[in-house]
Amino acid sequence: MKINTSAALRAGLIQLVAVGVLALISRLLLPHAAFESFGWLIGPLAWVVAATITALAVQLPLPPSWLGAVLAGIPSAIATVIGAHWLGAVIAIICFALWCGGLAARRIEI
Repeated sequence: MKINTSAALRAGLIQLVAVGVLALISRLLLPHAAFESFGWLIGPLAWVVAATITALAVQLPLPPSWLGAVLAGIPSAIATVIGAHWLGAVIAIICFALWCGGLAARRIEI
């Protein structure tokens, strides 16, 4: 599989910053109870918003980028279940960055 290394690195950095900023904003605006009750919704929603920001910044098509975000989010979900949420997020960012690098190399348009 061909990967555009530059696009993958940019996507990884943008996704890292976007996830971090969204996590900070969520933490500042929402009470802790919101994460306990609705974390299953808040986290994935923030992840998809961050992936949208990343795809637009790297000029990738949204539908395949969203698919990559969903697939890359699976390790994060598993890590959350076993109590290693942020480790899962890092793994998911790396997976998503590689996905984006592959999209950029092929320039898939849907």
